[in-house]
Amino acid sequence: MSIKEELYKQCCSFIDNRLKSVNNVISEIQESLKSETKSSAGDKHETGRAMLQLEREKAGNQLAEIQIIKETLSRIDVRNKTKTVSLGSVVYTSKSNYFISISAGELIVNQSSFYAISPSTPIGQLLISKKVGDEVSFRDQRFKITNII
Repeated sequence: MSIKEELYKQCCSFIDNRLKSVNNVISEIQESLKSETKSSAGDKHETGRAMLQLEREKAGNQLAEIQIIKETLSRIDVRNKTKTVSLGSVVYTSKSNYFISISAGELIVNQSSFYAISPSTPIGQLLISKKVGDEVSFRDQRFKITNII
């Protein structure tokens, strides 16, 4: 399996775990809403239900966000090789290594560290369309692109 395939697989696992977590929260909220019964403290009951509804709405928004991220991942072709940085590129620089995909944090492949970043992040925007040999400045640091896969 290539480095790009492994990074892609780790990003898929990252988003699947996030999806499971959000679905668990939604299930817990549904259970809580079902088990809420009218008590003598009516106002307290209504406040509790309102809080659960807000939590459910927040989880629903997270679910929608996850769907967008999954769509972004589905547009990556791990076999695609380009000379310029684009979605799906593995970028080696003189400072750090990046996988232009989704914001999934640090990933380790073959004892090498890669940062999975979205093209819409500040560093992602700087890297997009750059070529090997190009220099980029980010937060008072300059680094050079040494390889693109």
